[in-house]
Amino acid sequence: MLPKNFSQPMFLIIMSFGMSIIMSCIVTLVNTGFNDGFFDRYFNAFTFAFPVAIVAAFIMGPVAKAIVNRIATKD
Repeated sequence: MLPKNFSQPMFLIIMSFGMSIIMSCIVTLVNTGFNDGFFDRYFNAFTFAFPVAIVAAFIMGPVAKAIVNRIATKD
């Protein structure tokens, strides 16, 4: 098990991974269709999208959390 202080970075990495898989697949399908070479194009799109998604998550994660904390009511 990982120490608790690694939970937020691990969450961001796992979320980025999952979102990159889904989004690169859908964007590749929409742009090129499902035909010969689809999996090669999809893998290339994913290998570009995953690092971008990690950086975006680490930048936007704290920003989104701060916004939610400001607009969410305390019960």
